[in-house]
This record gives sequence, structure tokens and C-alpha cells, in this order.
Amino acid sequence: MDGDIPETTRSERLSARRKVSLIFEILGDYVAMLRVLGDRDVLRLAARARAVASRERIADPHEHRAAQRLGKAVGRTLGVLPTDSRCLIRSLVLVRVLARRSIPSTLVIGVRRNSEFEAHAWVEHEGEAILPAGEYTRLTEL
Repeated sequence: MDGDIPETTRSERLSARRKVSLIFEILGDYVAMLRVLGDRDVLRLAARARAVASRERIADPHEHRAAQRLGKAVGRTLGVLPTDSRCLIRSLVLVRVLARRSIPSTLVIGVRRNSEFEAHAWVEHEGEAILPAGEYTRLTEL
């Protein structure tokens, strides 16, 4: 399957075959992360998300654009599932997809206090949110 992992950094358009391959990759990562989501240790969850076989890191001037496109693909794919697609699972899946491509990312946990305490997770690449950060105050980076 490694040969079927889409090369999102090389071209703007993915073929239909590569899109389907990416969707299946995202769904597989979703299932893998859903299985460990009961672990309340977010550091351990982030480590598990990054524990995938990855290729050698090569400098790529289009890496940030690839990270953005992969973030959109994860959001679109998980957004139509009738199951858990909250911010933490989406973020863990994206971290895993990026890690497989040796694209560095930061999993960020933020908080907001309105009438009640709220927490939110998002992913950043090069200091920019790939998944929406919203109006949350950064609590920690993983």
C-alpha cells in the first residue's frame, strides 16, 4: 500500500485513484485512533498518532500547501461520518496522515471559558493552524 499513498506535495490535482486511496488512508487512521481514544493521556495519544512508518524527510517548498490540503481532506472525509468526528479525533488523524509523509506538525490543545469551560484541539504546521483553531487560548502543544 505504501506505493498507493498519495504524493500531495508534487502536484495540485490528485487522480481519482489517489483520492480514493487518500480517503481509505484517512478512514484507516480514523479507526486506529478511535480504538485508542479511550486513553485519557493526550501525550500518549499524540505519540500513538505519530507512531507510523514514514518516508525519509526531504525538503519540499510545497510542504505547507500539502499540509493544508491534507487538513481539508481529513475534515471533509471525517465530516460525513455518522460517528465521532470531534476536534480531537480529527486532529489525531491529521497528525497521523502528516507523520506518514514526514511532515512535522504540532497538536495544540486550547481552552475557552464562557459560561462553561470548553477545550478544543487543532493541528498546526509552521505555526499556522491547519485545522481551525477558533477563539481558544493555547493551553499546550504536543
